[in-house]
Amino acid sequence: MAKDSIPPPNLHGIYRIRKSSQVFPGGRALSLIPSTVVFVLVLSTYYPVQTFYDSPKPTHTLLIRRPSPSKNCGKYGKQMDYVNWRWMPQGCDMARFEPELLAFTGDSIGRNQMESLLCLLYQVEVPAKVHSDTTDKFITWHFRSHNFTLMALWTKFLVEESQREINGTLVESHDIHLDKLDARLAANLHELNILVVSSSRWFFRTNYLYEDGKLIGCIYCSEDNITSFTVLSAIQRVFKTTLSNLNKHQEPRLQLTVVRTATPAHFENGLWDTGGSCNRTEPVGEDKAMTSTIEWAIRNVQVEEVNRAQKEKKHKGGMNIEILDITKAMSMRPDAHPGIHGNNQWMRGYSDCSHL
Repeated sequence: MAKDSIPPPNLHGIYRIRKSSQVFPGGRALSLIPSTVVFVLVLSTYYPVQTFYDSPKPTHTLLIRRPSPSKNCGKYGKQMDYVNWRWMPQGCDMARFEPELLAFTGDSIGRNQMESLLCLLYQVEVPAKVHSDTTDKFITWHFRSHNFTLMALWTKFLVEESQREINGTLVESHDIHLDKLDARLAANLHELNILVVSSSRWFFRTNYLYEDGKLIGCIYCSEDNITSFTVLSAIQRVFKTTLSNLNKHQEPRLQLTVVRTATPAHFENGLWDTGGSCNRTEPVGEDKAMTSTIEWAIRNVQVEEVNRAQKEKKHKGGMNIEILDITKAMSMRPDAHPGIHGNNQWMRGYSDCSHL
C-alpha cells in the first residue's frame, strides 16, 4: 500500500482506499498489473484485509473486456458491487518481479483463480490463446508485449487418478494413487517459473485410495474389509506427495511453488442441490469470518505440509515452497460467488456458491 494511504477506519480490519492507483504496492496504476498483481497474489503469507474504493465505479470495466463471456456474472444479472473490493496483505510493501511463465494447477476453483488474474490482465493486453486441449482444461495464454505466459493445468487430485466404471458407465468415484504425481502436471514442470497449487473439492465423494499400486482404503464407502479414510487424511497425503516430488526433482526453471489454501462455500438455507443460495451483496467483517469449517481444517493440513516441505528443503535441499493463505479472507466474501448468475451449463437451476 502506498505510504500516503489514509489510516484504516474502525471497520473490523477493513481498509478504505481513496484512489484506485493505491490498490497495488507503490501506488502503481492498472497498466502495471502484469507484474504487480501476480506478486500480490502469490507471495502473501498474511491474512489479507479487504479494501474498497470510494468511487462509485470500478477502475477496470469488467463488463466490456472479459476473456470468457460465460463468466460475466454482471451480464446475467448479478449486482456489480462485489467488484469494488480488493485485498492487500497486512504490513507488506512488496517489490515487483518479472516471471515469464505462471501456472495454476488444480480443480475448477484453481481455474477460477487463474481466470480472475486473466480478467485483470485482459484490461491491459488481450493475450493470444496459444494452446488448448479439446476440453479447454489445459490452456495457455501469452501476453506478447510483456513476454508473459499464463497457464492452467487441470488436475482433480494433483496425483494420478482414474474415474471408475460400473457396467461400462462412468460413475462419480475415482481410484486415486496417493504416491504418484499427476503425469500431465509432472510433464509441464520443466517449463514453469511459478506454480500455484490447489485441490480439495473432488475428495468429497466415494473415492478409493492406492499406494504402491495396492488398495489401502476409501473415502465415504462402507464396504467390508476396506479401511475407511477421512477426507483430511487423503488430502494431507496428496499434498505430501506433491511437495515431496517438487523438492526431490528440483526443476531448475521453477523459482517458486505456492500452495493456495482452501476456499469456503457460502450456501445458506440448504446445499447446492437442496435449494441453497448465496444472495449477500457485500463482504462480512473479519469478526464474522468462518474459522470452524471443513475448509479451515483443510487449510490447516495444507499449512502443515508446506511447513514440512520447507523443513525438508532446509535439511536435504529442495524448492522454494510457500503458502498463499486465503481461507480466512475468502470466508469474508459471501457476496463474491456467481450464485444463479454464472451461466454454467452444469449449474442451471442451482446456485453456485462455491466458485468465485
